[in-house]
Amino acid sequence: MNWKNEISAAADRIAGYAQVTPVMESHALGLDYPVELKLEQMQHTGSFKARGAFNTLLSMDVPEAGVVAASGGNHGAAAAYAAQTLGYPAKIFVPKLAGPSKIALIEQTGADLSVVSGEYANALTAAQDHEAQTGAMQIHAYDAPGTVAGQGTCFAEWEAQGLQADTVLVAVGGGGLIAGALAWLQGARKVVAVEPETSCALNAALQAGEPVDVSVSGIVANALGARRIGSICFGLAQGMTSVLVSDAAIADAQKRLWQAHRILVEPAGAAALAALTSGAYKPAPGEKVAVLVCGGNISPDPLMG
Repeated sequence: MNWKNEISAAADRIAGYAQVTPVMESHALGLDYPVELKLEQMQHTGSFKARGAFNTLLSMDVPEAGVVAASGGNHGAAAAYAAQTLGYPAKIFVPKLAGPSKIALIEQTGADLSVVSGEYANALTAAQDHEAQTGAMQIHAYDAPGTVAGQGTCFAEWEAQGLQADTVLVAVGGGGLIAGALAWLQGARKVVAVEPETSCALNAALQAGEPVDVSVSGIVANALGARRIGSICFGLAQGMTSVLVSDAAIADAQKRLWQAHRILVEPAGAAALAALTSGAYKPAPGEKVAVLVCGGNISPDPLMG
């Protein structure tokens, strides 16, 4: 697949639907060097996921049964929002651990929402069953070409905005976002995968030489809680740098973003930054680094109610 062409086409397709999110340089995060940030938590529904959802719906014929999606929360909200915007019915399955703020966000779109027990994998099974029974179109959270190409538009957009970094750090759950980064950048810049120690499907797959199931827990389980890395991501990720960060490091990075810039993000949104602030990834002298801030749906929502 020519990923550059696919991502360029996706960018044209979603123009006017997805937000162009801002970028900034920070010298105030307690590091000895500046960090470029792309604030994708300012995307529709609070995460980068809207890009893949819109690209999928705008590039396919949607059946009368509408769309179905499984999600830890952010993808479900994005799929529901995109479906609502384009006039399609949506059925969304999320696990209870998605949390009240993400569940409320999905409900606000008017989508038909089912909350299931367990984790993301349980929601995916329920969504697949619904797809088989109704003929609804599945919008996969991370392991589909349309999703990956949509997420890749984030990095095409960032380069067009003047990205200077040698290295881009990206948080990983199922791998759709970092697959988009790898598919667009194609070695022109180093991409570093950042995962929590308690939910690390890509790191485990790279060590095993194939995708494997991992246990999922911790403060980012409702966003980076995929049990197995996507096959598209795994295929693109061979030989890349992968680092793990603790829940405490993620919470610290989340706090630094708030204290330095009043940027309020969910734990997953701060995970990539945590690799720098904790020292899990140490840039070489003179190495310019950038962080994708991926999600802002903090739970509990401080302004809900």
